[in-house]
Amino acid sequence: QVQLVESGGGLVQAGGSLRLSCTASGRTFSSYEMGWFRQAPGKERVFVAAITRSGTRTYYEDSVKGRFTISRDNAKNTVYLQMNKLKSEDTAVYYCAASRYGLGAVRAYQYDYWGQGTQVTVSS
Repeated sequence: QVQLVESGGGLVQAGGSLRLSCTASGRTFSSYEMGWFRQAPGKERVFVAAITRSGTRTYYEDSVKGRFTISRDNAKNTVYLQMNKLKSEDTAVYYCAASRYGLGAVRAYQYDYWGQGTQVTVSS
């Protein structure tokens, strides 16, 4: 069992930056591929970014490429999402998730554990 707790959300102006953090319980963090998803009001939860167990490969949804960076620190059981050049359309609840799937888990069903989410609001 893995418990995930996100932090770092908030209100930011368009063009600004935020860094989300997600800390996992347990001693097996490095055995999970980690991902970030987001869900805007009235919309389905969608993939944002993922990182492999060792952190050597990353995957991004097209609209965030070049603006968002996912990283992890296995010694701290933490995954991060650095978000730059934020746009109003980035407004959503952001969820961190852990997957036992192989490389490149970009679908929600491929993830086994989820955090409670953190709200990101970008004002235009």
